[in-house]
Amino acid sequence: MAVATRAAVAAIALAAVVICAGLGQAPFDDPGEGMHAEIARELVVSGDPFALTLAGVRYVDKPPLLYVMMAAAFTVLGPSEGAARLPSALAALVAVGATAWLGARLLGVGGGLLAGVALTTSLGFFAYARYVRPEALLVAVLATGFTLALTGIGERRRALVVAGLAVFGVAGLAKDPVAAVAPPLAVGLGLLLCRRARPVSAWLPVPGVAIGLVLAVGWWVLAEVRTPGFTWYTVVDNHLLNVARARHFPDEDVPLGAAGFLAVAAGGAVPWIVGALVSIGSLARRRAWRDPSELPWVVLAVWTIGVLGLTALSPFRLPHYGLPAYPAIALLGARAWVTGRGGSLAAVHAAVFAVAALACAAGWASDGRVFFSDVMSATDVATRKTGDAAAAGLPPWDTLSPLLGATALVSASGTVAIVIASLRWRARSLVPASALVAVTMLAAMPIVAAALAMVATHRAVRPVALEVAARIGAGDTLVHEGPLENSGALEWYAGRRPVIVDGRRSVLGFGATLPGASAAFWERDRLGRAWAARERVWLVTAREPSVSVVKELGGARLVLAAGGRRLYVNRDE
Repeated sequence: MAVATRAAVAAIALAAVVICAGLGQAPFDDPGEGMHAEIARELVVSGDPFALTLAGVRYVDKPPLLYVMMAAAFTVLGPSEGAARLPSALAALVAVGATAWLGARLLGVGGGLLAGVALTTSLGFFAYARYVRPEALLVAVLATGFTLALTGIGERRRALVVAGLAVFGVAGLAKDPVAAVAPPLAVGLGLLLCRRARPVSAWLPVPGVAIGLVLAVGWWVLAEVRTPGFTWYTVVDNHLLNVARARHFPDEDVPLGAAGFLAVAAGGAVPWIVGALVSIGSLARRRAWRDPSELPWVVLAVWTIGVLGLTALSPFRLPHYGLPAYPAIALLGARAWVTGRGGSLAAVHAAVFAVAALACAAGWASDGRVFFSDVMSATDVATRKTGDAAAAGLPPWDTLSPLLGATALVSASGTVAIVIASLRWRARSLVPASALVAVTMLAAMPIVAAALAMVATHRAVRPVALEVAARIGAGDTLVHEGPLENSGALEWYAGRRPVIVDGRRSVLGFGATLPGASAAFWERDRLGRAWAARERVWLVTAREPSVSVVKELGGARLVLAAGGRRLYVNRDE
């Protein structure tokens, strides 16, 4: 236990350095972060986690745990970008600690530390650890739940199994009840494969099931009482009909294809996905389910295959849907290094870094068209929504390309270092090689952080919102065209609540049907009347003039174009 704790503490300390550095320096990325931060800010005012709002309109797409945590951070630290991102960062550290702790129990202190570093430096996980969204929180819940449940089952400690099921239940407050039910099913399938599913009470003790269910569905039941129709919207429309691509309240999300999703999920876990695949292959070849001591690894393999495979089979996939598998991938990847023989694993990782170096160098020397059309269109939700990098407000290529050059240099250095280590230590090359892989990935994380900050800064609504804040009068009206989540931090930075035109196809689609919401949504003719009246109207839009409502409005004056948006006003001061 003490060994596992030391590994967890060391992994958390290392992760904290790279994850928390400069956490609040960039403005909110919009679309993406600003909406969630604004919801939490409004929660501070209302104090009601059963009635979350965005621009005063009921928001029912996500449960309240992330927003409650952000509201608490705002209360203690004051509202800021750093405070808003702090819950995601802290949740990521919990996920790293849980992964390292379980890894140390299964592989020893070195293997546990390597697993923690592997999760920290998985690009997808690292990005969401510094981002205002519930994904890092969900990963933390799942990693902790698996750690407690698998340890409890292996050591026959019922209290740990109960605690694990209770933690899984928290996934219902972090994401949705499906995320709370899926992990116990994976545990049960692993036990069934290992012929250890009986007695069922050993892995589904009644107290754990009861606590888990209350946590998983309790808020959802109470939310239905407060907002009739909520359950139909979240369960039927937002899940079942979403998968069938037949939603009554569709948003603008554009799903990935199956191959694209698997590529993004694997790319976000490079290079650790290589070792994970090696471990899964080894478990399958040896029929490891026949060995009781291999139960945790069988469960982790089942979970990884289940998350990635079932998502790939689903008709609706977004880039971050593979994140719940990342702690298991990190553990399986660490196992390959600890139990491996010879230098083949080192050679494969050297090759992976070499390919990455060549790809990044080619990208750095290019005009960026392939990077924007292939990489960003697959990994960036905003680019997928617009279908165009320029419309998504991405930075110009000459500002992004140096980061690819730096990544090429880091990857090439990793390749050379691993090759030299393998030649020098030969049979013992796995130890220094695995450390060099970890160091190479750690060196790349500041570059990833810089890229995230650059993208957020370039397409943030902040410049436009600050212009509004400086010039809008007490009797003026602020209007946002299109779904408000595309400029979610507009009210945060402008200090003025907008009304919304042509924005019902959004996460506020259901909320727009509820009593009292009509005042927040204007039709185009109402905007036209206000535009022609004496009072000033400020219009914020991310749409090109040719497809914007502004082409129907006479005398529109362009005040500012920044962050992929335009600010218009109907008359001068």
